[in-house]
Amino acid sequence: MRLRLFVLLIVAIWVGAGPALAEKRVALVMGNSAYTNVARLANPANDAALVGGMFRKAGFDIVDIKLDLNVVDMRKALREFGSKVRDADVAVVYYAGHGIELDGTNYLIPTDAALETDTDVLDEAFPLDRVLFAVEPAKQLRLVILDACRDNPFAKTMKRTIASRAVGRGLAKVEPTSPNTMVAFAAKAGSTASDGDAKNSPFATALVDRLPTPGLDLGKAFRFVRDDVLKTTGNKQEPFVYGSLGGDDVALVPAKPIVTGPQANPQDTVRRDYELALQLGTRDGWTAFLASFPSGFYADLAKGQLNKIAAEETRAAAAEKARQAEDEKAKLASDRAKKAEQEKAAAAAKAAEDAKAAAEKAKQVEEAKAAAAEQRRKDAEAAVAKALADKQAAEKALADKTANDKVVAERQVTEKPQIADGPQKVAAVAPTSSQPSLSPAETAKLVQSELRRVGCLAAAADGDWNGSSQRSLTLFNKYAGTKFDAKLASFEALDAIKSKPGRVCPLVCDHGFRADGDACVKIACRAGYRVNDDNECEKVQDKKPVATRDDAKARDTERKKTEAAPSKPSASGQMYCNNAGCRPVAKGCHLDPQPRNGNVITSPREICD
Repeated sequence: MRLRLFVLLIVAIWVGAGPALAEKRVALVMGNSAYTNVARLANPANDAALVGGMFRKAGFDIVDIKLDLNVVDMRKALREFGSKVRDADVAVVYYAGHGIELDGTNYLIPTDAALETDTDVLDEAFPLDRVLFAVEPAKQLRLVILDACRDNPFAKTMKRTIASRAVGRGLAKVEPTSPNTMVAFAAKAGSTASDGDAKNSPFATALVDRLPTPGLDLGKAFRFVRDDVLKTTGNKQEPFVYGSLGGDDVALVPAKPIVTGPQANPQDTVRRDYELALQLGTRDGWTAFLASFPSGFYADLAKGQLNKIAAEETRAAAAEKARQAEDEKAKLASDRAKKAEQEKAAAAAKAAEDAKAAAEKAKQVEEAKAAAAEQRRKDAEAAVAKALADKQAAEKALADKTANDKVVAERQVTEKPQIADGPQKVAAVAPTSSQPSLSPAETAKLVQSELRRVGCLAAAADGDWNGSSQRSLTLFNKYAGTKFDAKLASFEALDAIKSKPGRVCPLVCDHGFRADGDACVKIACRAGYRVNDDNECEKVQDKKPVATRDDAKARDTERKKTEAAPSKPSASGQMYCNNAGCRPVAKGCHLDPQPRNGNVITSPREICD
């Protein structure tokens, strides 16, 4: 029966059939992490390596992976890639890093850009149109993927030469002018994307999971990517695709040919015969298929195709009957037949026309059912292919982990005797991903660079492991829960710091400054306000005159001193006493020491001149 189907298919497609030429697919992957003038980005380099590996596994002819490109390197990479696209069918550019939107135009930012003013963007960054120009020569598909919608630190510090100039949050939407061109954003226009807490961003992870599915239409693949990212980020980030493709399915990775073998899936045979009958598209072909496979999923699809053919045959028969009725009506009219016969012929013609319309509608219904069933078949086969790919990836990951664990165990067994020689050799034989041949200064510089990235070191990475560097490693130990020797820049500490995706040490700002991302910025209060003790702007209170009074305590102290001091003597220094008591002689007066009343001496008396 299979041979019969094959012969029928060969007869049906013999005319005009020819061998399909293999498509040439090329990709340029760029990831910018090590920015010179702003904080380092953790994920772009990792994302670029992951996506580039995906393109290579998918069988792309050329995959150029470029990391940490300055303005000269980026210009060279785009120019060289443009020459490789000229004879390609599919061209893809993936970029991860910082991007910026200025006056509605999107730009990719190299690692050495400063962007001190808005006009510097035109000289130090690359417009998205330059990337679209590079993929323009591709014959079938042009795809640009931008994971560059992060919260941009350049926009916060950039000086505007014109106050009204717009510097957007995220990237602006685009409308590709070339056919079969798509531009995919990690987040829709005007919003920002997240790097996530893992080694790779949610967008890059979803791309690698969905795009390489063989035979999966690119539009549907990006819809799956959107759903995955929304789920991962709690509906905070929504990827978006601009541009469109034609009506035919376009897959980034073509469907793999069915390969039979001793462990081939029994459904592969059914599917292969179904596809042969589908390409033939005749009643005989479907009848032969149902004779071999009378039940099951594909049998139901075949019955739907037969219903579609039956509806077409009914429609054709009704159309023929309507045509014959019209011919009979015209014949009677031309022969001047009786009125009753003409009315009868007219009624027959109308009935035939109604039957034709009903048959046409029935045909459309069956075609819609058949199309829906065919789409369900493609979706089911794509799901099966993805499940198989996931299984193979999991098996490979398990095998890689087992092999890696074996290598680590063998290394530990080999190096164990060296540990007894002294504590100095422990760090030298510890397993590490760093190069053991680096000098102490080079190792210190690498550790300092990573400490700067996680926010524990403010000084430059100069390779001098001084007191500041030791304090920064102590801070890392405190907040990361590690116990590395702060006096030594070791490979073990380097690996531990590299494993942290983001800031570890908290950002502490002086009074009058506030944290803005990974930097402290001065708090600017408007006129009439000042920064209070809580680092908030408060209104300056007007000073009012306050009535003052003498310090009561000081006044009482002075009074007590005066009262306790002895009385000042009078001018004469004499005292006058009588029955009422004693008192100083008044100023300008004196006592008569021996007053006499005749010959009798009396009491002294006060004489005032």
